[in-house]
Amino acid sequence: MIVEATGIRKSYGGTEVLSGIDLGVPEGSVLALLGPNGAGKTTVVRILSTLIRPDGGRATIAGYDVVRQAAAVRSVISLTGQYAAVDENQTGRENLVMVGRLMHLGRGGAHRRTGELLEQFGLTDAMDRRVKTYSGGMRRRLDLAMSLVGRPRVIFLDEPTTGLDPGSRSTMWEAIGELVRDGTTILLTTQYLEEADRLADRIVLLDHGRVAAAGTADALKAKVGGERVELRFGTEPELLKAAAVLGALHAGDVLSVPSDGTAKHLHHLLDLLRDNGLHPERVSAHRPTLDDVFLALTA
Repeated sequence: MIVEATGIRKSYGGTEVLSGIDLGVPEGSVLALLGPNGAGKTTVVRILSTLIRPDGGRATIAGYDVVRQAAAVRSVISLTGQYAAVDENQTGRENLVMVGRLMHLGRGGAHRRTGELLEQFGLTDAMDRRVKTYSGGMRRRLDLAMSLVGRPRVIFLDEPTTGLDPGSRSTMWEAIGELVRDGTTILLTTQYLEEADRLADRIVLLDHGRVAAAGTADALKAKVGGERVELRFGTEPELLKAAAVLGALHAGDVLSVPSDGTAKHLHHLLDLLRDNGLHPERVSAHRPTLDDVFLALTA
């Protein structure tokens, strides 16, 4: 585990924000932190990135303690916050070169790294435009590129696609996926469940400062039940008769039947209904989503 945390606690005044958080991130993978507003996601990121100290517990990044060896931790990480931290009065190229010089890459090294990142993030055509003329998606791509100048081993992304349109969000997802393929470890917080489902190898769901659930997306979906077939009928008597025939429950005008997701099972259900003179008006298959997990496991 390149990122490890055990029993992390944090309070502000009399309010406990984190109540003993444990998590681990294998190198070269993506961990997504999910949870309602106020669940403690950003606080976890701020502790792991050495911006604030925990009140209890221990965390390490690449073997370095985030409290006792904060400088060493900062040498191997990068943090991209919820809002793009770019200088709007400079060009895209000037922003990247500035970061390179601040990281002591030298003039030549800073320019070489800038060229690589401009190409990687599709900003070459706009590199000499002032950032104030960039779209929101371009600013976020530049912000992420700036966080990569020093080739960090671990990147913290705090809601990296908030406010972006679907096209810009998809572009960011592709960039994040490319980083992971190159061996970078990413810990991200997000409000978009689709984003976690697509990007994360593992998900930690926080609620009221505690870990409510953790695992792969598929494992978490399994926690709230397997696949279901949903059936709708034209009349209430048909619905009630079908419920008795199939031994299933109904909510409103929808009859929900557990399923293994195979076509064979679906044919069996329809044949059974037909043999009893029942013909549903609509049939649909439903597999649990992370939305279902989120609603079922958070208060």
